[in-house]
Amino acid sequence: MSVFSLASAPQAVNLLDAGSLLGAFGALGIAVVLFAETGLLVGFFLPGDSLLFTAGLLCVSGAPGPVRLSLPQVLVAAVAGALLGAEAGYWIGRRGGRALLARSRSRRLHEGAARAEELLGRYGHARAIVLARFVPVVRTVLNPLAGALGVPARVFTLWQVVGGVVWTVGLVLAGYALGSSVPNVDRYLLPIVALVVVVSLVPLAAELLRSRGRRTPEGENS
Repeated sequence: MSVFSLASAPQAVNLLDAGSLLGAFGALGIAVVLFAETGLLVGFFLPGDSLLFTAGLLCVSGAPGPVRLSLPQVLVAAVAGALLGAEAGYWIGRRGGRALLARSRSRRLHEGAARAEELLGRYGHARAIVLARFVPVVRTVLNPLAGALGVPARVFTLWQVVGGVVWTVGLVLAGYALGSSVPNVDRYLLPIVALVVVVSLVPLAAELLRSRGRRTPEGENS
């Protein structure tokens, strides 16, 4: 049974599963999920990368199964959700500051905050804001952290728009291109989405390895 046919069966919506979200809410679900993931600290666990890629696959004309999405609608919803979410996160950070992070007990969220702050210090505002879009959890916490650290609003808005458009449009069109070129791609949807998730974690893993590498020489010299 294909992943697409599963979407037709009545079942509870799984917030961690891109296919379940898209089958239940369509393009509107994309906007809501991306807004929550990039604007609200509670949304750090949501599947932004796999959601965008899967949505692109489901826009292919003639794809099997009951789930049908419109490419223009998906692109508009994705860009709107990502950009509005980032702006909301920034202004929440400006108002609430670090107190918002301090209230959370999530180890993963605090690790993401440390990576986000390191990106801002290491690469500067522009590069960090763009790069953060491609790193799960970091893209959730960098926006309020930028607000808390006093990153100028114009600088933040400019570069979050650049990063948000490249991230959302790039992943949606990548999924659409693959679906258009590979026959019966629904048979391989689960491993493809798993691969997208793994690839999205590569920047975070690389940064962790670099951080450990820098700490080791420092420990030896101390």
